[in-house]
Amino acid sequence: MTAALKVVAVSGGAYRPSRTLALTQAIVAELGNHLNIDAHIVELSEIARPLGNAMSRNELPDEVEQQLQTIENADLLIVASPVYRGSYPGLLKHLFDLVGQHSLVDTPVLLVANGGSPLHALVIDHQLRPLFSFFQSLTLPIGVYASESDLRDYQVSSDTLQARIRLAAERALPLFANHAHSLRKIA
Repeated sequence: MTAALKVVAVSGGAYRPSRTLALTQAIVAELGNHLNIDAHIVELSEIARPLGNAMSRNELPDEVEQQLQTIENADLLIVASPVYRGSYPGLLKHLFDLVGQHSLVDTPVLLVANGGSPLHALVIDHQLRPLFSFFQSLTLPIGVYASESDLRDYQVSSDTLQARIRLAAERALPLFANHAHSLRKIA
């Protein structure tokens, strides 16, 4: 039996509860329906204060260092960000400023964002994709964007959003054929 795929999801919301976290969990669950995964979610809200106090990686407490190592060792990385003023939050960027420059080369990355309206959907292609191009990661061609109206009570409530999540998972499956429960089309 093949070892489980190490899926690491970074939820870039600064607060809890969080629509970003709810969206992240929905994507991880969908991937888990089709792949043998060992999932870990890094919640920015849980490490924000010690992360923000560190100017360099050697100033990080052990718990944050462990989260960075988990990100660097992912087989598949999911990065979910809320949109603030047209971009991802600075603290999320600071987290990735501390990730090893060559640690994500060729790592598949599924990009996810959520904002107050559909007007922010381009943040995936204009803000997040260039960040992971720097790391020479393999950003998956389909990202997932959710508007505030797509989530209710911190749960995916939109059929359109659920279909987008399924499509993103479907497009990721061929990359991980050894880990798939089944490579049939997702209905």
